[in-house]
Amino acid sequence: MEATLITFEQVMECIIVQRLNRFVVEVQIGKEPCLAWINNTGRLEEYLVRGRRAFCLPRPPTGKTQCRLFAIREGSCGALIDTQFQMRAFERCLHEAQLPWLTGCREFRRNARLGESLIDYLVQRPAGEVYVELKSAVLRHGRYAMYPDCPTVRGQRHVRELTALAKRGGGAYIVFAAAMADVQAFQPNRAADEQLTLLLGQAQQAGVDIRAVGMFYDPQATAVKLYDPDLPVVLPPG
Repeated sequence: MEATLITFEQVMECIIVQRLNRFVVEVQIGKEPCLAWINNTGRLEEYLVRGRRAFCLPRPPTGKTQCRLFAIREGSCGALIDTQFQMRAFERCLHEAQLPWLTGCREFRRNARLGESLIDYLVQRPAGEVYVELKSAVLRHGRYAMYPDCPTVRGQRHVRELTALAKRGGGAYIVFAAAMADVQAFQPNRAADEQLTLLLGQAQQAGVDIRAVGMFYDPQATAVKLYDPDLPVVLPPG
């Protein structure tokens, strides 16, 4: 059963023209060109294709961009590429006890220091605190959602930090936001970053809890919806 996590107002459908840099995409709304801000620094090459339909929100007319690109149409649904909205959706799951594997949370704080890294969340539970790192998995490969779409030194560092914590007996989670409809499982993208895939296998062996959450953007409801709070995770052997 789907659960609504975020609702939006003033959603505008647009057409991708081209990505100008890491943070700006040229789009067309109606017949008007527009510069859209994007906060996902992944390559997103399968999404940011000329002519692809997408969804934007208006931004205050004070900067260089006029709107915020947050989702890309996939059939009747949308892939939620905006990492901040993925985080908001995940936090709603925490507040409403939507995740059966992470229940009893009393509070959390963002950007918790762990070694040389800032981990997305430090979550307080009756059994003790746990560190939780959320990663955006919006690359589709058949029935799988995958991460990453390019090599990520930062992602590797996060996995190493959490692995070291687990080896010391601490609580550690890595959660993948599979932010697309009709995904049946998560799998790391070994072709893009083989080292990260190996590190994830080592992390799981060390006691890091690796999970995935299935969510998507519903254009008819203008809402982000949760469809699987515990999506299967498939880590390749070795």
